[in-house]
Amino acid sequence: MFMRLLRPAASLIALLTALLGIVYPLVVTVAARTVFARQAEGSLLYRDGKLIGSTLIGQRFSDAKYFWGRPSATTPQVYDGAASSGSNFGPLNPELLDEVRANAKALRDADPANRRPIPVGLVTSSASGLDPEISPADARYQAARVARARHMPLSQVEGLIAAHRQDRLLGLFGEPRINVLELNLALDRPH
Repeated sequence: MFMRLLRPAASLIALLTALLGIVYPLVVTVAARTVFARQAEGSLLYRDGKLIGSTLIGQRFSDAKYFWGRPSATTPQVYDGAASSGSNFGPLNPELLDEVRANAKALRDADPANRRPIPVGLVTSSASGLDPEISPADARYQAARVARARHMPLSQVEGLIAAHRQDRLLGLFGEPRINVLELNLALDRPH
């Protein structure tokens, strides 16, 4: 009796393992690499044949001549894809408040003339800690600093911000955003 029940169960496990553990992942991988080749390879960006980053994972910019992304919550290394997570600090947690104050101080120190309110996205990390994008408000807040550091007209920097703005998907999903790495690469191109 036991063997009569064991054989179909073992056969079903073997069949499902082959289908869901080999065939399905293979089909999904081939489809992804065919239809979404760039994304399946990590949306990597190269300059002069050298890998400089991915449009999917934020990276640290601290020079005044570049736009800065959202702070990263990953530790011990910032923007570490293997350590993706938010800080999980509540709004009244003293550590969160200290982090926000430190981020605001860094922004004020980099541009003491800017007395405008700092957008929340520039002082708080995202849920993943890897966010590669900032809001248009975050970019506009930094525009004058970047223009001064690069000796560029503010209107030219604002034009690059507008050119790199991505709107909501299908006009409904997500928020308007700007990829920081792509914007900074555009700044480095001769104009």
